[in-house]
Amino acid sequence: MGDVITLNYTVKPDDFTRAGEASSNVKNTLKQLGIPPAAIRKVSIALYEGEINMVIHARGGEITVEVSPEEIRMVLADVGPGIPDIELAMKEGYSTAPEEIRSLGFGAGMGLSNMKKYSDSMDIQTELGVGTTISMVVRVM
Repeated sequence: MGDVITLNYTVKPDDFTRAGEASSNVKNTLKQLGIPPAAIRKVSIALYEGEINMVIHARGGEITVEVSPEEIRMVLADVGPGIPDIELAMKEGYSTAPEEIRSLGFGAGMGLSNMKKYSDSMDIQTELGVGTTISMVVRVM
């Protein structure tokens, strides 16, 4: 695998029946490409958390995953409300998810902190009322 492979997904808002499809698809693709299991696990967790955040908090968005022999780069771009306080949002357990979302088992406030924990680097660009773009990289060991 010498070239970069790009995978694109559209995440629909409030679609919990399909939430996780992109991360599951990426996981299967990485397995087929022979990416080491440790890197696949990190990508799967980080991407799933981001995908669920897009369903809950944003009005959907786009996920782009670039796979190269050295790294897996994930960019999650939404057109949601933005994140008013990134530092607060990064705290484990902090959530702005409404009660009906929590009753479904989502919105525990671990999304951003898990994304950071399971990626080798993470960058958040957010603008209130415009949206948020999160870039994450997992190195292939």
